Amino acid sequence: MEKGFHLIKTCEGARTGELITPRDMVPTPTFLPVGSQGTVKTLIPEEVKDIGYNMVLANTYHLYLRPGIEVVAGLGGLHKFMAWDGAILTDSGGYQVFSLAPLCKIEEKGVKFRSHIDGNEHFFTPELAIEYQEKLSADIIMVLDVCTAYGEGFEKTQRAMELTHRWAERCHKAHKNQNQALYAIVQGGVFPELRRQSAEYLTSMDFDGYALGGLSVGEPKEVTFSIVEQTVTLLPEDKPRYLMGVGSPEDIVEGVARGIDIFDSALPTRVARNGALFTGEGRCNIRNAAFRRMDRPIVSGCGCYTCRTFSAAYLHHLFKCEELLAYRLATIHNLHFIHNLMENVRNAIIDGTFSRFREEFWLRYQPTDEQVRVSQKQKWLKSKGRELDSGSAPT
Repeated sequence: MEKGFHLIKTCEGARTGELITPRDMVPTPTFLPVGSQGTVKTLIPEEVKDIGYNMVLANTYHLYLRPGIEVVAGLGGLHKFMAWDGAILTDSGGYQVFSLAPLCKIEEKGVKFRSHIDGNEHFFTPELAIEYQEKLSADIIMVLDVCTAYGEGFEKTQRAMELTHRWAERCHKAHKNQNQALYAIVQGGVFPELRRQSAEYLTSMDFDGYALGGLSVGEPKEVTFSIVEQTVTLLPEDKPRYLMGVGSPEDIVEGVARGIDIFDSALPTRVARNGALFTGEGRCNIRNAAFRRMDRPIVSGCGCYTCRTFSAAYLHHLFKCEELLAYRLATIHNLHFIHNLMENVRNAIIDGTFSRFREEFWLRYQPTDEQVRVSQKQKWLKSKGRELDSGSAPT
């Protein structure tokens, strides 16, 4: 199977298509569960596949630090190493270098950083980022880019964008394995003019796909989607568009409405482990006392294994007792919810009813309060030893 992208239908800005990889055809719009270290946390590969996913994301930074790129390559590549026969997209690790490393120094040649695990010093160049991802044998790989935090000024953001462009050129030149698709990353912060410059520069190099990076890093949601809307119109219609680090149900629906094809985020699995479960009305906290005696599934009619098998009361009990099974069952439910959402989105686009689907979604769904979202992100960052103004976790 060759690599490529086939656009099937558009509906008032939303689009559906087929993302073709050497291992599988992935219907779009699609969401990629995050398996940064070669695993979707708490689940085995068969469970991820059974939910309906045929593509996941892994991270070069994490695999480089542990167990090491050469170890994975020597054991047959990432697919064999993690026993996953579907498609894999690897992030270059640029975001993690800037957000997790206790110390990093950006140079023209590359970025010097200290491991967040043991403090040892390392050096990434664009060429090494491509070499490592080729050795991992991922199906889609990403250029090394320079990430800037929300709140940075125009001039600093512009310098970071221009360095991202020079690194993208070097990645393009270093890319040898033509079975792997290489995606560029549009940067430019929250400045529309910089986003326009970045999109025009990168599309002139004819990458296999284009990602929007540097968003969902603490800026208000209306800013995020204003930038998405303005940038997407500058990207080729016949190439996939990837909004990095976005995975809440409401953000997926709004991203699709603006023409995004690919999403990824650790959010569905991370909040699951904290007891937050997705429903058609919004997130619910299964630890709340209201679920203690609830003798029905958390979502009636949900087809996931968790809801087919267990009551909300049982899940409440598991979380209160901190049983490990709690995290598995909640993760299964949240990933099933997102997969079902993507299927419904694609069907609505094909049927020409996406606008009605979007309206009905918002009539029911109550998103997490913005201040709560920022507070939760701060807690996550502090657990990683970072503050919000130096980069944040995707949501």
